[in-house]
Formats: sequence, structure tokens, C-alpha cells
Amino acid sequence: MRTEVLTGPALDRALDDVARLRMAVFAKWPYLYDGDLDYERRYLQTYRDSENAILVGAFDGDTLVGASTGAPLEDHAEDFAAAFDGTGLALNEVFYCAESVLLPEYRGQGVGVRFFDLREAHARTLGRRYSAFCGVLRPADHPLRPADYVPLDAFWRKRGYEKLDGAVAQFRWKDHDQPQETDHPLQFWIKPLGPDAT
Repeated sequence: MRTEVLTGPALDRALDDVARLRMAVFAKWPYLYDGDLDYERRYLQTYRDSENAILVGAFDGDTLVGASTGAPLEDHAEDFAAAFDGTGLALNEVFYCAESVLLPEYRGQGVGVRFFDLREAHARTLGRRYSAFCGVLRPADHPLRPADYVPLDAFWRKRGYEKLDGAVAQFRWKDHDQPQETDHPLQFWIKPLGPDAT
């Protein structure tokens, strides 16, 4: 398995495969996302439009089995500006690490760490002071929560991220067990990007 940074036309060519990975991985807990390809193509248009977007692909041979995206936060201002109100952070200081999706059989091999390392390195080349991402908040007593579920908080903290107090975005999507789209809160996590940060 190899990881590769894709930008420009190579990124564009991979986005339909990224869409399929997103639908497969986010269908599971905690996102429970009931997605469709048309929505995915509209959502991923941001990465076509942003000249500073990045896609890190994980490949088994020529097959994309994992993907991680990122772009300057201001390219997502419509979605996230409200979440950063009152934080004292300017959107143009922050690089947004969006989804990291990897098929289950390829997990536990260091790909998740590589996803963060390569996106953070890209953010530094853009002069960004911070790297941030967000994760969905679900109640502990949610009926579809698997009994053996282990949150990724420890992994994220090991990478140097902490929750950004008060920075919660709202996104709408349809859960598999719901008849229509509903709002979902997503908590932002943030990390300062020094030149020697790892």
C-alpha cells in the first residue's frame, strides 16, 4: 500500500472514487450517513475549485482504498464561519483537514498518521498557523452506537489536536435510520502548526 499526494488534475480525476469511499465509510457509526453520488459530487466541488486543496490517496495497487482531503478554511467559509465566531481565530490562519476515510481492512497500518502528516506539511507550505478538523457529536446513549465503539479522541490528541471550545458547526444529512435530513453538530479540533511540529 502506498500514499500519494494529489493536486490539480490528478485530484480532480480521483474525486468520484473519493465520493464512493465517503459513502461506504461514513455509512457506519458515528456518521450513519445515507449518501448519494450526486450530493457527493456537489460537496467535493470545493476541492476542484480551491487551487490550494490537497488530496492524500492511499492505494492498494491502482485502487484507491483511502483518502484524506484538505483546503484553506476560508474556502469553506459558508459552512464553518459561524463556528469560528468568538474564537479569536481568522479563517485565513487555519487549514481545514476534512474527511479521512479508509476501508476497514486497511486500518491499523499507519495510514491515518500519514494522512495528517502530509496535510499538515501542505498547510505549512501555505503559511497556515493552525490545522483543524471537525468530528460529529453523538449522544452516548444513541441506540445505534456499537457496544465496542472506541472514539478517536486519543489518536487525535496524540497528533497534537485539542477541542476548540465553543467551535461547533452544524451540518445536515440523512441518517440511515431517519426518514429525512436532520442537523448534526460537529466539534472542531485544532493544532498549532510550528515549523517543527509533528
